[in-house]
Amino acid sequence: MKKLHIILALMYAGMIIFAACSTVPLSGRKQFAPIPSGQMISLGKSSYQEVINNSQISGNAQYKDMVSDAGRRVTAAVEEYMNENGMAKRIDGYRWEYHVLAEDVLNAWCMPGGKIAFYEGIMPVCQDENGVAVVMGHEIAHAVAKHSNERLSQQLAIQLGGMALSEALKKESQTTQQLALAAFGLGSQLGVMLPYSRKHESEADELGLYFMAMAGYDPREAPDFWQRMMSKSDGQGRPPEFLSTHPDPKTRIRKLNRAMDEALEYYYQNNDKQSPDKKNNRKRSTPSLGNQ
Repeated sequence: MKKLHIILALMYAGMIIFAACSTVPLSGRKQFAPIPSGQMISLGKSSYQEVINNSQISGNAQYKDMVSDAGRRVTAAVEEYMNENGMAKRIDGYRWEYHVLAEDVLNAWCMPGGKIAFYEGIMPVCQDENGVAVVMGHEIAHAVAKHSNERLSQQLAIQLGGMALSEALKKESQTTQQLALAAFGLGSQLGVMLPYSRKHESEADELGLYFMAMAGYDPREAPDFWQRMMSKSDGQGRPPEFLSTHPDPKTRIRKLNRAMDEALEYYYQNNDKQSPDKKNNRKRSTPSLGNQ
């Protein structure tokens, strides 16, 4: 009888794990993201409001226009792709929102539910709306791929013994909020950036490349952006790749170029849809690390 109970318990646990497993769009990676989407969206909304309430909003109209324009285009393309491919449920309940924060920080993020922020510090590296689209696609990819769900699930298991999120919110609300901010890429002190894993960063790079292309932005701008980011960070004592959770920029550029042909297909499909006789300079060569 005892063995039967153990077998039934293992079968039940397996059913839970199977039910919580999903496939990341475009990359095809299987993931374990068991926290209900509605709870993640609610946490994202409250965390976003906390950040906004404790931050100075940028007064730079040009920055704000570029972020909102790129945001609307990329999110519209993502929604269209999800709807056409039977994955609309993955972003059900997302309400996209964009802010630029007046801090000299080289970063941006997107919380569950589509709550997006760019910092003024990253805008000169973006240079223009194409560069903003590179970052926008990458950050939206984190949210669409539910990377924060994976991270929060792991943190709950490690720090709260696998306590269900609903229970954690009741009994350990402050700890859970801090874990949520960390899962969203922010530390307990607002503005302190916590990196995603290299696996998540690489996946967001690839998906983001496709998303910006679907929105009509030339994906060949992405390696250029990361080249500028590499130049910006060179003087800051960057650690070797194996000591960092962020991919080395050179590795990033190589992987982006490997995915470029597929990204260009999305780009040309968008251009054909918008204007059949406009191919937006198809003859431009794909940037590679060797000619950066």
